[in-house]
Amino acid sequence: MSRHEPAVGRANMGDVPPASFAPILLVLGDEELLATRAVTEAVANARSADPDVDVREYQAGALTVGEIAEMLSPSLFGGRRVLVLRSGQDARKDLVAALLAYAKNPDPDVQLIVLHLGAAKGKAFADGLKAAGATVVPAAKLKGHRDRVAFVRDEIRRAGGKCTEDAAEALIAAVGNDLRELAAACSQLIADTDGRIGADTVARYYRGRVEVSGFTVADATMVGDVPAALEALRWALHVGVDPVPIADALADGVRTVARVASAGRGSPYQLASSLGMPAWKIERAQRQGRGWTPEGLVRAMQVAAECNAAVKGGSDDRAYALERAVFSMAAARGGGAR
Repeated sequence: MSRHEPAVGRANMGDVPPASFAPILLVLGDEELLATRAVTEAVANARSADPDVDVREYQAGALTVGEIAEMLSPSLFGGRRVLVLRSGQDARKDLVAALLAYAKNPDPDVQLIVLHLGAAKGKAFADGLKAAGATVVPAAKLKGHRDRVAFVRDEIRRAGGKCTEDAAEALIAAVGNDLRELAAACSQLIADTDGRIGADTVARYYRGRVEVSGFTVADATMVGDVPAALEALRWALHVGVDPVPIADALADGVRTVARVASAGRGSPYQLASSLGMPAWKIERAQRQGRGWTPEGLVRAMQVAAECNAAVKGGSDDRAYALERAVFSMAAARGGGAR
């Protein structure tokens, strides 16, 4: 195989290199953890193949064409090199032109890793690298709740463990949405357990650390778990959560269950479009709706309205108004009196 044979040519021959050894690696996206991990893994793989590999990092906006030409030129001493080009979207036009020309015929002894935020700025550079046969590693921020659940489960799986969906949900509730903290939590759980992670495992490790919100209170109330709802409510008030969003969450919880229940049977994905809700929210409302009657939901909506009026109208004891709403909504679910 010729030293100057293009990467695309090798791919066409069926000898596709793994992402970590691709001559051109484009890390595309704005999630710092995923981008950093892609670079770390690529460098680690390069060093496992050649412990003496020369690794250098640069900021694209500060490089000149002359400097990049020198970095990419064949070394007199041979050996593998890894060049990490950060903030690729900031590269100037002349540098972009030089790098795209190089990408068409890369040096097999050099791995060029370009990090690009993936937005409109510098899009032509990213598109050009992809057209030249660069291996793309997605690193976009995870915006949806289901994506974060999948991330947690994949993290556990990567470490050789297994994680149920409800455990992933519980971990996100306990740790929050930051991927670095979630990844660290997954690593800790794997290290301290046999690798089989269930919701009970998460509860043991993160009891008291749950990021309590009005929705935590509402979720427990809607399934009739009064002790959990009161515990979450009292903790939320203790740590300074404002009563108004808690009252709003209670109202939103019962309205959502009522809307989903009135839509009839169907999969969450079938109902998502007609209801204008994400499928995961519909699925949760369907679970919460079990045990409710139409009359009970009407009563619960009245209770939520009364609670909102008390909390937002400056009640002398807003905490009592919220506690009374929890009891009354749970009673409505059970068919009891107000």
